[in-house]
Amino acid sequence: MKKKLVSLLLVSAMLATMTGCGDKAPADDNAGGGAANTPANTENAGGGNSEAQAEAPAAEGKVVNIYVWNEEFKNLYEKYAADLADTHGVEVKFTIVANENNAYQNNLDATLQQQDSAADDDKIDVFLIEADYASKYTKTDYTLDVVNDIGLTEADLAQQYQYTKDVVSADGALKAVSWQATPGLFAYRRSIAKEVLGTDDPTEVQAQLSDWTKFDEAAAKMKDAGYFMLSGYDDSYRTFSNNMSAPWVQDGKIVIDEKIQEWIDQTKEYTDNGYNNKTTLWAPEWSADQGPGSKVFGFFYSTWGINFTLKGNAKGGDDKPDEVGQGIFGDYAVCEGPMPYYWGGSWICAAAGTDNVSFIKDLMLRMTCDADTMKQITLDTQDYTNNMAAMEEIAASDYKSDFLGGQNHIALFAESAKKIDLSNICDYDQGLNESIQSAMHEYFEGVVDYDTALENFYKAAIEKYPELTK
Repeated sequence: MKKKLVSLLLVSAMLATMTGCGDKAPADDNAGGGAANTPANTENAGGGNSEAQAEAPAAEGKVVNIYVWNEEFKNLYEKYAADLADTHGVEVKFTIVANENNAYQNNLDATLQQQDSAADDDKIDVFLIEADYASKYTKTDYTLDVVNDIGLTEADLAQQYQYTKDVVSADGALKAVSWQATPGLFAYRRSIAKEVLGTDDPTEVQAQLSDWTKFDEAAAKMKDAGYFMLSGYDDSYRTFSNNMSAPWVQDGKIVIDEKIQEWIDQTKEYTDNGYNNKTTLWAPEWSADQGPGSKVFGFFYSTWGINFTLKGNAKGGDDKPDEVGQGIFGDYAVCEGPMPYYWGGSWICAAAGTDNVSFIKDLMLRMTCDADTMKQITLDTQDYTNNMAAMEEIAASDYKSDFLGGQNHIALFAESAKKIDLSNICDYDQGLNESIQSAMHEYFEGVVDYDTALENFYKAAIEKYPELTK
């Protein structure tokens, strides 16, 4: 078991974790759900009382250890599933290790490799993973089969979006489950849309952004009116990378897909023409471009990005404009944009060696299969959850997001989610996605020419993955 993980760790050792499940945010944002990363610590959540523990079945451990990178899942557990601790007579402990500098994965890897020799109440029982590095763990024996080992049934899982199961399946086994689905949309400023495009209505704005030719035409209009279409170099990347025609690696060779080349060409054009503000993803300048006083029209964001990151950066408070009236709460709306895509997400894994299978089963059922819980999470947080029936119910309702000016964005997400295709994902996605973006920044900035940037990409990629060739 250890050998399988160690070999994958050697492949992945240089990968930097990006928050959301996609490119990762720094300490103040998280792509898996947007809650702030916190310094490494261990916290208790919803521990059972001693009487309940005494009545617990002998086969079930007294402590459930859950490893995460921020407080998002901890907060969800405490609000929607903390009663399970009393039901099972266990104490639930969260170990939180922030994502920066790959710290979460490094800590998790080291702890998992000690799993066999750890005391029962010190073993990892549950840990979370994100899409870009999911296969690093799901292809090892350190993750249990959710169906055959934990006991979830096909009926339990029937309402989960298929792509959320495909991304964490290995050799026919489902190795994790998620409470999220993360389809993407284009979030834009209503006030700028009215001024430049003549309307802020999402349907009418979408008609002017429905393909890349129209999107480029709108970008030129924005420039003429004194605005930027996008904030920086990386904003449209996921819309291209999620629509590649083939995997990054084919027969051991790195292949730059046509869609990646389109992103490079478009971003260079946008930079040279002044259509973007030359920021980089998660930089302070990029975050500021989402707030008051910004001249940036819009941002490509998936579900977590809108309700956590964008809402916070807009300085709008929890559900109202800020006290000094500088927020732009209600000035954003969303439309489909030129292409469907997804970005990020977080998955729950059951660790091999756990003695709390019964608790884990109930946790997974509650947090990823129960339609009422899924619906309530969306109503409470505006996030998009992993239950088709619950999301379709909200999509067809009179639900409105005050932050988005009264729009029912769940209806758009419900349509976008149906179009997600993960058929071209591969084990190298995280590292190669990171490397191509980083290498091309210097090209966009005019520091190096295209050929040099491309060679820098190959060099960085092969340093991460010596088994690959260009």
